[in-house]
Amino acid sequence: MTDNRIRKVIVVGGGSAGWMTAAFLSQAVGTDIELRLIESDEIGIVGVGEATIPPIVNFNTALGIDEDEFIKATQATFKLGIQFRDWGAQGETYTHGFGTMGHSTGVVDFHHYWLKMRQAGKVDGIENYSINLLACDRNRFMRASDQYPNSPLQDIAHAFHFDAGLYARFLRGYAEGHGAIRTEGRIASVQQHPESGFVTSVTLANGDVHEADLFVDCSGFHGLLIERTLQTGYEDWSHWLPCNRALAVPCRSVAPLTPYTRSTAHAAGWQWRIPLQSRIGNGHVYCSEFMSDDEAAGILMRNLDGEALAEPRPIRFTTGRRKRFWNRNVVAIGLAGGFMEPLESTSIHLVQKAIARLVAFFPNRHFDPADIDEFNRQSVQEYEQIRDFIILHYHATRRDDSAFWNHCRTMPIPDTLRHKIELFKSNGRVQRLNNELFTEVSWFQVMYGQGIHPRGYHGLADVKSEAKVEGMLADVRRVIHGVVELMPTHEEFIAQNCKAEPV
Repeated sequence: MTDNRIRKVIVVGGGSAGWMTAAFLSQAVGTDIELRLIESDEIGIVGVGEATIPPIVNFNTALGIDEDEFIKATQATFKLGIQFRDWGAQGETYTHGFGTMGHSTGVVDFHHYWLKMRQAGKVDGIENYSINLLACDRNRFMRASDQYPNSPLQDIAHAFHFDAGLYARFLRGYAEGHGAIRTEGRIASVQQHPESGFVTSVTLANGDVHEADLFVDCSGFHGLLIERTLQTGYEDWSHWLPCNRALAVPCRSVAPLTPYTRSTAHAAGWQWRIPLQSRIGNGHVYCSEFMSDDEAAGILMRNLDGEALAEPRPIRFTTGRRKRFWNRNVVAIGLAGGFMEPLESTSIHLVQKAIARLVAFFPNRHFDPADIDEFNRQSVQEYEQIRDFIILHYHATRRDDSAFWNHCRTMPIPDTLRHKIELFKSNGRVQRLNNELFTEVSWFQVMYGQGIHPRGYHGLADVKSEAKVEGMLADVRRVIHGVVELMPTHEEFIAQNCKAEPV
C-alpha cells in the first residue's frame, strides 16, 4: 500500500491565528508529523482580537492550560458580556450577556414569560433575570460553581479580555514545548506543482526552502498563499457592513475594572473598550465614506477613559470572506480566511472553529474533494450566520442623526436575517439553525435591546396565569440578586486568584 500520510505541515504567519493553530496541532498530531511555523519579525500583527466569547475556555481546556496561569501571562481579565451604548437610539444602553436567562421551564423559553409580563407592565428590566447581566451591572465576577445545586452560580458563562501579542507568545511556548518548530524569516516566493497547482514549498528571503504537504495560511489580510498565490477570490460584504477602517490605541486603566467589553456607537461606526489588567484597549471602527480619518481619530481620543499610551494605529479592511477557505492543499485561518469586525468578539472564535474543523477533516495526501467541499460548506455557513448577527446591530436602529445610520437603517439585508427579524417581531420567536454560534438568548437580547419589541409571545406562556408567572419571575429575580450580592468584585476576584505582574 502507498503511504499517503501527511508528513509535513507548515503554518505561514504567527500572531494569535498562527500560534493557536500551531499549539492545537502540536498536541493533536504529536511527533509523527513535522510541524513548522514560519513568521517574520519584520511583519507586525493586527492584534485587535483582544476580546473573546465563552468557547475560548474550551480551547484552553483542550490544551490543558491552567486558566490562572494563562490570565497572568496575558494580562487578562474576565468577560461576562458586551455592553452596547447608543446603538438602538442615542442615550439607550443594553448588554448582551453570555449564558442562560432565568431558568429552564420546559417547552417555553424563559424570555417569553418575561415578554408576557413586560407587555402587562408587571416586570422590570431583563438584567434582573440573568446572573451574567446583573453581575455586569454590579461589576462582580466569579467562575461557575457546582457547589450549590440548582443555583444560578452554575450558569455563569465567562470569556476573557487579553493582550493578543502576549497570548501568541504564551501559545508559542506551548507549541514549541510540544514539538513545533519556529522559523524566523520573510517568505520571498512560493512554489507550486506545475500540473495540480498545489503549493510545494516556500522560499525565504535568505534562500532557505521549506517543503510541506499541507500549508495553513495565517498570514493576515493579504493571504499570501490562499490569495496571492492561489487567487482564490474574496466575497465582499461591504454593502451590508460598510465600515472599512479602524484606529486602535491603548490608554491607562481606570476604576472600576469592568467584566464586560463596551461598544459605543458614534456617527459613522463604533468604539470598543476592552479592559485588561495593565491597560484599556480602545478602537474606533468607522466607514471612510461617511467620516474622515482625522475626524475618526478625534472622536476616539476624546472618548478615552484614561491617558493615551500611544498614537492611534490605523487598520484598513474589507468585511467578507474568501470564496474558499480550503483551496488545494492550503487552508486559510484567521484574517487570511476573512474579516468580521470585532463587534461581537468573534475573531478568535473563528480561528478556534477553523482549527477544530481542520482537525476533524485532516487529510491525507489525496486531499479528497469531498472533505474539502464539506470543510468549505461548514465554514461559509458559520461566517454567514455570524455576519447576519452583526448586520442586525446596524440595521435594527432608530438612529437618524447621520447619513451613516440612515444608510444602515434603510439598506437591504440578507433574506436569512430578514426572516429572523420578522419571526421575532410577531411573537418573540428565535429560529436557530444548524447549531449556529449565537443562541436564542443572544438573539433575544440584541433584538430586544436594539428596539425590536414583539407584538406577542409564545402561545403556551398563557397556560400559566399572570399570577403564577409573576411569582416565578419574582423568585428568579430574588435568587439572582441574592447570589450576585455575595460575589466578589471583578477586581477582587483577580487580586485573589490571578493577578498579573505589573508591566
